[in-house]
Amino acid sequence: MRKIYTPTSAASDVENILKMLEGRWKLIILFHLFDGNVQRYSDFEKLIPGISQKMLAQQLRQLEADGIVARKVYPQVPPKVEYRLTEWGQALCPALDALLKWAEQKDDFANPAQQSDQHVATC
Repeated sequence: MRKIYTPTSAASDVENILKMLEGRWKLIILFHLFDGNVQRYSDFEKLIPGISQKMLAQQLRQLEADGIVARKVYPQVPPKVEYRLTEWGQALCPALDALLKWAEQKDDFANPAQQSDQHVATC
């Protein structure tokens, strides 16, 4: 059963979700994992130049704690650790894609002051 939202509860829940994704590197990490890609820690270091090991570990731990990324450790020396999106994390891809498409439409809309007052915005 779908949750019933009020404007306040909807805004609060969206704000909480956005907090899960905030951080300079989280979205970059996620986009490297979309399409079912599995990445090792060392792969991220190569794919994301400029991220420190400490920050990479922190961002991955937060994404894992939030249930977006799954971590698999192989019992070997040196340690092998792989990251992939959880099923819920993979479901985020269409939402982010929709945000990109929404942003691309910005120039297609007239200045809001010039738009008709007859349009009522709803979600």
